[in-house]
Amino acid sequence: MARRKVALVTGGATGIGRAAVLHLARAGFDVALNFRSSADAARVVAAEAEEAGAKVLMLPADVADDAAVREMLARVDQTFGLLDALINNAGTTISTPPKDLEAVSVEDWDRVFAVNVRGLFLVTRASVPLLKRGENPAIVNTASIVGLRPGPQPLPYAASKAAIVSLTKQFAGALAPDIRVNAVAPGWMEGDWMQRMLGGNYERLMERRAKATPLGRCVTADDVAETMLSLIVSNRFVNGEIIVIDGGFANTT
Repeated sequence: MARRKVALVTGGATGIGRAAVLHLARAGFDVALNFRSSADAARVVAAEAEEAGAKVLMLPADVADDAAVREMLARVDQTFGLLDALINNAGTTISTPPKDLEAVSVEDWDRVFAVNVRGLFLVTRASVPLLKRGENPAIVNTASIVGLRPGPQPLPYAASKAAIVSLTKQFAGALAPDIRVNAVAPGWMEGDWMQRMLGGNYERLMERRAKATPLGRCVTADDVAETMLSLIVSNRFVNGEIIVIDGGFANTT
């Protein structure tokens, strides 16, 4: 009987991370589920993944903390002994409008980069030995369309996603041929994240974006997770790519 493959998903309790955990579980993966503060949501996702047949390892840890990351990967090693996939999804942002430069505190800037960029590096570095024991191992990073082109997102968030684009391409060369590394760049996505960013304008602006999108709607977390899974289990000669998931909007505006 073939073994179940193993994936680590950071920021796996909500949004894209939650969808990724569930898609992986349904595809035959056991899952190491990382979260920092969303313990209740993580338990709900873990239960759903277990119902789909997955063994789930709950891993509360701040990905910006090197010691915590190394302890997290030690627990993955003890439990599973290897990794076949890593999804670097943990991320944070602020609510400061992009035109209000003075409102961005140094502390906010550093925290966004600590989680989104340093965290991605730390988790990737600590995961490499386990990934090299896996079968056709792959890493998928969560970037954003604002990492590729300007958009109405807070400055540190947009800059951090551009850094993830760069790191993805750097890792794709540095870890080849053993490990493939790609990223997804979602456009405007339905759900809590954009609701927080757009506030009371959420419904109006999302509807306007959907009408301007060739496929007639905005992206969902399931759309992103589906692409992530494809990059892990298929597309075996795709490496160093940033896959835009926006229904064609970026190509028609």
